[in-house]
Amino acid sequence: MGQQVRALYGASLSPDATAFAHLIDDGGYPRAVQRFLRGWRASSSRDVELPVEGPVSRVIHSADGQWLACEVAPDGGTRRQIWVVTTDPDDRMARRIDREDAGTAELIAWDGVCVAAILTGEDGVGRSCLIDPADGNYTVLDSRSGGRLVDAWAGASLIRVGPRGYRELIMLHGQTEVALLPYDPGSTTDNGVILDDHHPRRLRHGADDGRTKLYRPAKMYRANRSRPVTRGDRFGRGYVRALIRSENGCEHARLLEVTATQDGVSYLVVAERPDCDLDEFVVSDDLSTVALLWNVQGRSELQIMQYSDYTLDEPIPLPGMVASELSISAGGSMVAMTVEGPSLPRTVELVDPRTREWERVDREPSRGPIVPGFSDGTRPETITARDGLSLNYWLYRPTGQASKGAVIYLHGGPEGQSRPGYNEIFSHLVNDGITVLTPNVRGSGGFGRTFGHACEREKRFAAIDDVADCVSFLIDNGLAEPHRIACAGWSYGGYLTMAAMTFHPELFAAGISICGMSDLTTWYHNTEQWIADAAGTKYGHPISDRELLERLSPLRRVDKLIAPLLVVHGAHDTNVPVSESEQIVEALRAAGRDVRYLLFDDDGHAIIKRENRARLATTMSDWLNKAFGAAHGEVSPRIATSPARGSLPSIR
Repeated sequence: MGQQVRALYGASLSPDATAFAHLIDDGGYPRAVQRFLRGWRASSSRDVELPVEGPVSRVIHSADGQWLACEVAPDGGTRRQIWVVTTDPDDRMARRIDREDAGTAELIAWDGVCVAAILTGEDGVGRSCLIDPADGNYTVLDSRSGGRLVDAWAGASLIRVGPRGYRELIMLHGQTEVALLPYDPGSTTDNGVILDDHHPRRLRHGADDGRTKLYRPAKMYRANRSRPVTRGDRFGRGYVRALIRSENGCEHARLLEVTATQDGVSYLVVAERPDCDLDEFVVSDDLSTVALLWNVQGRSELQIMQYSDYTLDEPIPLPGMVASELSISAGGSMVAMTVEGPSLPRTVELVDPRTREWERVDREPSRGPIVPGFSDGTRPETITARDGLSLNYWLYRPTGQASKGAVIYLHGGPEGQSRPGYNEIFSHLVNDGITVLTPNVRGSGGFGRTFGHACEREKRFAAIDDVADCVSFLIDNGLAEPHRIACAGWSYGGYLTMAAMTFHPELFAAGISICGMSDLTTWYHNTEQWIADAAGTKYGHPISDRELLERLSPLRRVDKLIAPLLVVHGAHDTNVPVSESEQIVEALRAAGRDVRYLLFDDDGHAIIKRENRARLATTMSDWLNKAFGAAHGEVSPRIATSPARGSLPSIR
């Protein structure tokens, strides 16, 4: 199976920067571990023990540093649970607090001593809640279809509403909800943090005549609950500030500061760049420091803001090409994040914003197969589509050997993005002599709102043509022979793979669909309700756009799919149900096509279990080598066909 992967990611710093937790992936399912800091030196880790089998997807320290909240997906499925443990190393107690047996739970943050979470039932209605970790009792802040809690603090909360690509944030406070930004259809406002203000602020009041008024932080009035509520006081007394990430009024996501009072809402631009999106940000509890990650054509750039005067420091060079999952100490003296690159498996690094010095938290380095010859200075290039649109791409090529063929690998989403992060599957393929092209076809995230909307509904036909244009690019630039080009993808990328193979069947020697939708109409019917509710803006409405969905569905054109297809799925996937793979496999077999089906019985949509990902990489490489060899009549490796036993995958 090659070199074993070991990756660290998802760090959460304790407020006082004396401890942190993170996730580790080095065998089986990813798990959470806890460490203590002595200055900048981290202690050895101890596992956070949970009585449930499945990957931990998030771990967060409480505001007082006494608790850890963990989000876990039993058996690798899509539905998740929330468990809490204390940070006392001698206390092995773990308690599940979400009580959502028929749906899913999403861990958001801590509101003081309570866990902020979203509990979503099978009806698709999301309940934004504050949960007491001691007894599991909860308070519902908001309940609506498609509603998602973003942050909660001191009696105020931010709720994301709207479908994919058309989202906005509202603030709940007092007895009402407030729209934070002007109406701007097609913009996305999706992330925010409520600020823990302690001091009065003089804010503009009334009409635009320069008048101001002194407001105190709204949390100072929470204790006085006996005071009658007047009509003008329904928002609550005082002011609430928040930092939010938004495309409202512009092309690229930027950082805004919004201030809400009973007299209205104001906002100002805190940080923006004309050529790239703001990926994520964190702010210290003392409001001194904001850390920002910019997405520059797929690469990350880290900047620190002195929040008192909005001064942005020069970017701090990163130890990897992509960074994510920011966490910051209460005083802003330490920032943790995940860094990675094609030659750097994911690892957690700490940086001092003032000295700009880095420290890796684990003395045992991350490891795994890497893409040789790929330097941090590598920049993306572009493919010109048939209608003139530029498509950003990353190219990974074998070194020291001739390429056996090329595979176009398509990301999920469609709002996902191909970035120069770590991918052990790419490393495996490149080291086996296969070129990997990872394009950002229209509809990908990270390139502004116009590009993100460019594949919606009937525009999806153009995204399918983008894949064909990637084939032309490979051939025209001598990167692959015409009969040695394959297509592969995960989730939406799996769908797009099958769609390209049915609309442009003559272009591909083989294909690989991983957890992909084969029929958009059956997917709508069988996916989770809350997923279906948010998808109409991207794919089309399941009823009024049914004819369009049928025309776009690979299963409805299965007679055109002639190249060999490897179909992969996780049995516990409820995002794209396993029936989507089963029905395309059945149809292809009935048509006498060359199709293989790999089912992981102990995994879900992400295929996250370490052993399964290693098996997937090997199987993909064998499948592509077989197809490229067959194109020249060569003998190629045989794909194993033994049935599954225990937790092993089955190839049928």
